Formats: sequence, C-alpha cells, structure tokens
Amino acid sequence: MADEPSISTKTNACWSCKGPVSDAALFCDTCSAIQPPGQADHFTRFGQPIGFDLDPAALEAAYFDLQRKLHPDRFATRSGREKALSQSQAVAVNEAYETLSDPLRRAAYLLSLNGRTADVDRDSTISDPELLMESMEAREALAEAETVEEVVGLSRETNARIRSCEQELAAAFTAGDLDQAGALTTKLKYLGKLAGETRARRLKLAGRG
Repeated sequence: MADEPSISTKTNACWSCKGPVSDAALFCDTCSAIQPPGQADHFTRFGQPIGFDLDPAALEAAYFDLQRKLHPDRFATRSGREKALSQSQAVAVNEAYETLSDPLRRAAYLLSLNGRTADVDRDSTISDPELLMESMEAREALAEAETVEEVVGLSRETNARIRSCEQELAAAFTAGDLDQAGALTTKLKYLGKLAGETRARRLKLAGRG
C-alpha cells in the first residue's frame, strides 16, 4: 500500500499580531485578521478527508461557506493588505473547488499528492492497447451513428462507463494502488473526451432536423 499523502500541519505567525495560525486558517484566532492562503492541500482547505470518494454536497457547502466569509463586502472598509489577502484566499478557494469538484482533476491532484503526475489538460497518445482498441471502436460507432436515438444510446453507455471508472478509481486510491489509479485516470480522461464528442455529434444530428 502506498504511503498516505502528508497533510500540511505547519503553523505560521500572524502577519498582524504575530500569534500562531495554521496553514489552513482563513483568519487569526487571536486578532481575527485574514491570513495568506498558505500551503494547505485542497482537501484540508475544505475540511474534507483526503481521498477520491468525497461527498459532493459537503464539498459544495464548505465552498459556499468560505465564499461567504471571503465576500468583498466584508472587506470594503479594511486595509489594502487585508483586501489583497481576501482576494488571494478567494482565488485559492476557487482553484481548490474547481479541482476537487471535477473527478478527473481530483484524481490527478491525488496522484500529485503522492508524487505521481497525470496531465489531464493535454491530448496524449493512448499507450494501453486495450484502451486504444476501446477508443477506436467507440469512435467508429459514433461516426456510424445516423440518428439522435443511436447517439443517445451511445451517450448512456459512455456515462455508465464513466461512473464505473470513477468507482474503480475510488477503490484503487483506497487500496493505495497508485499504478492502477494512474491507468484509470488516463481512462477517465479518454471517457470524458468521448462524452464531449458524443454530445457534439448529438447536437449536429439534432440540427439536421
């Protein structure tokens, strides 16, 4: 089993009162001054356990709570430094939410916490022969689809495969099998792209009518 990714527990000094504040803290417990974003991981920032299988509703609730605390109106009469720090915190919170709310980006981020890399933004050649064959067959079926109904059926199949892949990813990360998690992240990336191509094909066929 792979080692658990380390969670930042660093304590810093508050820039305002010099009191102790954790890396994940928005505000100083001593003087209530807003703090820089720090180096806390995305999960810790939202008070969530590190893992692929998270509760979307809990993540969203934590996100909106932080957004409320960082709303610009709350800092309208504060110093320029506090306004700048609130904006930096808001950027960090938005980036963390965009990463964790997307299964593919969440998987890639978890791999990065474990010292692995997964480029989810660039197109790359599929090296897995089985996945390559699946890709070719799926694209051939999509190209041959002549009706919206056919494409809807292919879309359902793709969505089912995405859900299955996400379940396998959760199991792989839980087991600490990073090699399998990396392979499944690549598969999820391909399936997401296929889902996009399927939607585009459906819109094109619908436009004919």
